[in-house]
Amino acid sequence: MSEAAKVLVIDDDEIVRNSISTTLRNAGYNVETAENGAKAIAKSETGFYNLALIDIRLPDMEGTELLKKLKETTPKMVKIILTGYPSLQNAVDAVNKGADGYVIKPAKMNELLRMISEHLAKQQNAERFIEENIKEFVETRLRKLGDGAAS
Repeated sequence: MSEAAKVLVIDDDEIVRNSISTTLRNAGYNVETAENGAKAIAKSETGFYNLALIDIRLPDMEGTELLKKLKETTPKMVKIILTGYPSLQNAVDAVNKGADGYVIKPAKMNELLRMISEHLAKQQNAERFIEENIKEFVETRLRKLGDGAAS
């Protein structure tokens, strides 16, 4: 990506939040943090984020509830659930509510960075595809309008 991707790290555990944030900053990402769902929602309403890392258990709401709320503010944002309470039910709920990934804490930073990189590459490719289609549509439409004016 030409400019650093923006990542929102949402975790109520300050040590986890700071550890992940530092790792992501060192990898070149632009990182902001939130310690609960309400602050994450407020940040997503005023700023754009390419990706959010969401703790599944937050003090004010479940991470799966936050998934749905973030989809409303930033539909194309990649959302990855982080959990220290892994279970098949948590994983199914997370995916059904829009999670793009599911990582068990303590996260292996190399694996987390790889997952983030892969998701951001997919996001960038999708954006490029959409931009190309829009460009082709506009060019075609302009040609049609030009042909109509010549008649």
